[in-house]
Amino acid sequence: MPARTVNRTQTGVRIESSLLKVLKGLAEYTDRSLGDLLEGIVLHAFEGKAPFSPETREVIGQLKAVYGCRLTAADSHKLLEGET
Repeated sequence: MPARTVNRTQTGVRIESSLLKVLKGLAEYTDRSLGDLLEGIVLHAFEGKAPFSPETREVIGQLKAVYGCRLTAADSHKLLEGET
């Protein structure tokens, strides 16, 4: 499939700190920008497809351990803002 030309918008999104570290590490591991990684995750999710291979999920587990990210899907929509 040929590449598509898109218009991107700069955004200021707030995200949990350890989760962001994992995403940045994964973006570096996959040689993508953070934005490109997030676009891919969302596009897969919109179609009900898993965005990561079993091997990449292992890397994600390692990155979560390194950065102390203990969040899971069960935490989704239940996070409260703490003090910074």
